[in-house]
Amino acid sequence: MRRIARAFLSFHRLSSMAFPVSLIVSELVTNVVTHSWGTEATFTLQHQDGLLYVAVGSNVAGTFSLREINEDAENGRGLLLVLMTVSELDGVWGVSDDRKTVWCLLPAKAEDQ
Repeated sequence: MRRIARAFLSFHRLSSMAFPVSLIVSELVTNVVTHSWGTEATFTLQHQDGLLYVAVGSNVAGTFSLREINEDAENGRGLLLVLMTVSELDGVWGVSDDRKTVWCLLPAKAEDQ
C-alpha cells in the first residue's frame, strides 16, 4: 500500500508528501490487518480541490481508542502517530459513522508550492 501511495502522490506531483502519507497508510493498514478481525480491507486515496483524502477500512466495525503509552513501549503507538502526523500536516481525521473506516483529509502540497 505504501508503494501504491507513493506512486499516486508522484503522479499528482505530491511527492513531497510521500513520507508522512506513507507513514499514515502503513499504520492504518497495519491496524486493519492486526485488529479488525475482518476478511476484507479497503484503501482509498483521492486528490481533489487541493485536498488529499486517505482512508483505510475493514468490513468489520472496530473500536478506536488511544492508549496511554509509556516511553519504553514497543507497540501501541500507531494511531497516536497517525494523529500527530495528520495534525502536523494541518489536516483532520475521523472515523466513519459505521466505525469501519479511519480517514484523514490533508492539504495537498504540490512540489511547485
